[in-house]
Amino acid sequence: MGSTGKTQSSPAGGARDRDSEGRARNARPRDGLGRPLPYGSEGVPRQPEGVVRTPRETVREAQRLLDEGKPFHAHEVFEDAWKSGPGEERELWRGLAQLAVGLTHAARGNLTGGARLLRRGAGAAGAWASAAGRPRPHGIDVEGVAAWARELAGEVEGEGRCVDAAARAPRLRGADPGR
Repeated sequence: MGSTGKTQSSPAGGARDRDSEGRARNARPRDGLGRPLPYGSEGVPRQPEGVVRTPRETVREAQRLLDEGKPFHAHEVFEDAWKSGPGEERELWRGLAQLAVGLTHAARGNLTGGARLLRRGAGAAGAWASAAGRPRPHGIDVEGVAAWARELAGEVEGEGRCVDAAARAPRLRGADPGR
């Protein structure tokens, strides 16, 4: 087993991959966009699940992964914040996770799904920030990120082609040099 408690080899006799608690888990290696690779292939390290980070650590780690062209992995970081953070912030983190998944789909070639998730995430994060009266929660430029997502959704639909996830990564803190 790896450090995340997941099995690392192909399931024997068609049995399902299981974690140390017996829950079904897909232990296949994944590429930078989260696509499963054949067993035995060299994949990128997966994000450990259930990590509790401060909001600042969440933003920093997600930005690093987005900059590396790994929006699927960034979504997992946002998902941890969504599941472990205070209830009043869940919509913010859920919206950011949806944005990362939207970028993932746009990079993988699922253009319709990518555009839809980019818009849904922009709406969720933007609505949360407006309702909470916090346009820059934890330094996140929610308005700028939402505008980025809507613009990218329009480009993906209009141009009908995949995007380079690293080249199109959003700036979570805008031009803030203190990321």
